[in-house]
Parts: sequence; C-alpha cells; structure tokens
Amino acid sequence: MPRTRTDQHTAVPWWRTAVIYQVYIRSFADGDGDGIGDIAGLRARLPYLKELGIDAVWINPWYPSPMADGGYDVADYRGIDPAFGTLAQAEEMIAEAHALGLRVLLDIVPNHTSNQHAWFTEALASPPGSPERERYVFRDGRGPGGMLPPNDWRSRFGGRAWTRITEPDGSPGQWYLHLFAPEQPDLNWASREVRAEFESILRFWFDRGVDGFRIDVAHGLAKHPDLPDLGLPEDALFDHHSDKEDHPHWDRDGVHEIYQTWRKIADSYAGDRVFVAEAHVRPERLAGYLRPDELHTAFNFAFLRSAWDPVMLREAIDDSVAALEPVGAPATWVLSNHDVPRHVTRYGRRETGVRDFDTDAGPSDVELGTRRARAAALLMLALPGSAYLYQGEELGLWDVEDIPQELLRDPVWERSNHTLRGRDGCRVPLPWSGADSPFGFGPRGSKPWLPQPAEWRELTAQNQSGSPGSMLELYRAALRLRREQPAFAGGTLRWLDAPDGVLLFERGPDLRCAVNMSDEPYPLPRNWGVLLASDRITGGKLPVDTTVWLWGGGSRR
Repeated sequence: MPRTRTDQHTAVPWWRTAVIYQVYIRSFADGDGDGIGDIAGLRARLPYLKELGIDAVWINPWYPSPMADGGYDVADYRGIDPAFGTLAQAEEMIAEAHALGLRVLLDIVPNHTSNQHAWFTEALASPPGSPERERYVFRDGRGPGGMLPPNDWRSRFGGRAWTRITEPDGSPGQWYLHLFAPEQPDLNWASREVRAEFESILRFWFDRGVDGFRIDVAHGLAKHPDLPDLGLPEDALFDHHSDKEDHPHWDRDGVHEIYQTWRKIADSYAGDRVFVAEAHVRPERLAGYLRPDELHTAFNFAFLRSAWDPVMLREAIDDSVAALEPVGAPATWVLSNHDVPRHVTRYGRRETGVRDFDTDAGPSDVELGTRRARAAALLMLALPGSAYLYQGEELGLWDVEDIPQELLRDPVWERSNHTLRGRDGCRVPLPWSGADSPFGFGPRGSKPWLPQPAEWRELTAQNQSGSPGSMLELYRAALRLRREQPAFAGGTLRWLDAPDGVLLFERGPDLRCAVNMSDEPYPLPRNWGVLLASDRITGGKLPVDTTVWLWGGGSRR
C-alpha cells in the first residue's frame, strides 16, 4: 500500500495534496485491439503514470453497462464490463498500482442505474406500490388517463425527465424519473434497501483494495418528497433554475445523512480511504459536503469553469479556499475532465470559459490555447490542496470538433435534437506512439472507437518524452518539483501586490508563483531564481500568457 506523504515535520493524509490522474478507460489504452480501452491497456501504462509523477488514478466507470452514457448507466456495480476485462484483471491492476506507489479511485454512480439493471427489470414487472418499484422514483401521471408527466422537471441531457412505461398487462402505466437519459432511471434514496445496497457496494470494492471513490452527481440523491414543479415553460429543453435555493432535486440537505454513513464505512478501513464529490453547488454550500464526518474533498467547478481571466481566476481561488477553511477541507483544482471541452481548446477561443455541452463556440487558436494551457498547469499545480489531471492534458491534446455526426455517441446529441454535439470531442483515444492512427492506442491496424486527428502524431507520448520544452516534460518537471519542495505541501497561500493582469502569490518564504495574463511582459522580482517556467523567459521579464515558479533560496529575500 502506498505510504502517507509527509512534509518536513508532520504526516499529511495523502489526499490533501495528491495529484490524481483521471483515466477515461474507454479512451486510455487498448490492450486487445478491439478499438476500446481496457484494463490490460491501463496495466501496461502504469509505469508511464508512475514516471509522470502522479499519486493516484481515478477510473471512470468500468462496470457492466449498455453504454447509453459512457458507462454511467450501470447494470452491475460489482462487476467489470467484458469490453474492459474481468474482475480478476481489475484486482491484479489494483495490486500492480499499489506496488508502484499509486492509489486507485473508482467512480460510483448512486443517483441512477441502467434501465437494464436487475432492479429496474424487476420494477417494470411489478405493480405500482410494490417494493420493487419503491427502489426507483415512479409516479402516476397527471391529466386524463395519466397522460402527462408528474411534473415539469427536465433531464440534464435535455427534454423531459420522465418516461412512461407500459404495465405488465399492456396498459399505459406509471412514469419514472430520469434526471439524465431515459436509460438511467433515478434511484429512490428514501428507500432503506437502496441505502443498504450501496453501503454493501462500497465495502465490496474497499475489500478489494480500492482507495476511494469519486461520487457521480453527489448533490442529486435526495428529492423533495412532493416532487413540486419548477415552473419551467412547456417547451423548455433544460432546467434553467438549477442554482435556485431549495431546488426540489439538487443539493438538498437530505444527502448529508447518506454521506455521514459512507464516511463511517471508509473510516473503518485502513489506509486513508477517500471520497471526492462531484457536487455542482455554490461555494458556500460545498463546505457542507466536506465537514469532518462527511466527504473528504470535492471538485472545484468554479475554477474549472473560469475564463482565462486574472480577476475571475483569483475570485475562484479565493472563494474556494475561504469556503472550505471553516471545515478544514483542502481545495481541489481541475482544468479539464470528460464532461467539458479540453482547456487547450477553451483557452484558444475568444470566450475562454466553459459552455455546457457546446463544442460549437467559435474557432479556437490551438497555438494560443496551448500557451495558456501550459501557464494554467503551473498555476494549478502551485495552488494549495490537491489537483486532478485529465488524461491527455499532459500531452497538450485539444478537443476534436470535427467527429462525423454518425460516430457521435454522447446522448446529448440525440436529446438536444442534434443541436449540441456533446462531449465526445474530449474523449477521443490517446496518442501514445507512431506516425499514424491508432498511434499506439491499440495494436497496429486496430481502429479506435472515435477517430484521432492526424495532427496528433506530433503529440504522442513517445514523441514528447525526453524532448525539452514539450508539454509532457513540463508536467513531469512540475510534478517532480511539487513533490520535492516542502512549501508545496503546506496549505497556505498569500497574495502579493502585482500589476493588473498579473497574479502573484507565495507558498512560503522562498517560493512564489507569477502568472502574466496582461498585455505586456511583467518584470520579475529581482534576486529570485527561476525554478520552472511554462515558456522561455528572457531579459528578466515574464512573457504574456506565461507562468513561472520562483525560488528565493532564503538569502535572496
């Protein structure tokens, strides 16, 4: 089992400062040549991840699934989808990761199951009011003959959040709730049976050595018992009130009792088992999920969604740190994931913030986006707390925005009536080596499940490895220094005076970070040495869209 990271004097739980690498397993590495990433491919690349310098891997769902939503429609929480491998292979991979000093986090999906889960099959075959239906959110419809849905809620993927079933006798029946795709029926967390089942699932994977879980839709489990209307117009495609107070199905106080129970389970295992929440809530509400008896960490969506703007980024940093300080939880930082366009693409646009599901937000200047992405990486890795890397960001990959429509898999494409292309562009399989597709993703001659751009031949891990100035070597150097420098292990950050457009802060008396987002080069403080920079520095001035780590060495103050 990997050891707890320590600073100079005090043992620090590993998750407070960890760098965690997200593996979207379908697109990471293909070991058997079927075009789909798998456990065999991941196992073969574990040494690469060790060399990169991360502390843990987080694996997107690898459970049996019909793949209506990339594995987030789970049919069996205790198995492995045959496309990815076997449970025995999973256990071997976990052991190999631990032998390399890497921890393993899984994705758990508690808000909904697949419509092919055994429970939902039983619910469809059972009458209204039965224990089998009580596991999900079934309701009678409104209007004549129950022909209208129970309320006006909308799916996160677009359209109504209700689907009507046909009863076993062939008559039109009840409606079931799905806050995502129709293939993802919502579970009823008021059910004691549902709660007990997930407590058992946690123990199943903890018993196999898993070090923690990322909780999908952590803010969505509790629903208002009356399921009241939101007041949405009849033709609304999405819920535009998702941030309202007392929302009937997002961020309700009932979720906290669930996570208090989960925390007790995690704490009953040795080795600092950890939870990270995917909770899309306001910063002041996020702290409620991270109290000492609940979850450990939560994704920082304010930072992720921020534009490349010094005021917005500083505000996101300050708000996050301030909100979590009362509960003693560390902030987490993330620039990209499997649900948003990659930040190389975002930062190359005129509007550099995240736009939900929208990959048609105007042209992107990849050269500019790459320059800013390098700077953003050093900013993120200099902040106190933990950081998440999305696979391929260390290679400088961009979003693939010209995937043929017939190959798009994201349910957003269909649910939005072909108006939003969805998230496939950030999920294209990684380029590892070679000059042609599949670029080492799978055996030569295999065809990846999504097409890779020919231009990625310049960005393969093989091509960048050992190349001075490459994105990969920048990440390796940053992660090495983050481990070696004691100041990075602390939890403090102090802003220093700087011109407009420049962020300047210190992590200790001898370590500073400067980010130049202004229109002019920034003269660096005298008598400070350059520890690492995202781009070349000449004449003692920090170029535009560049970040530098400065080392004072004590005597230079």
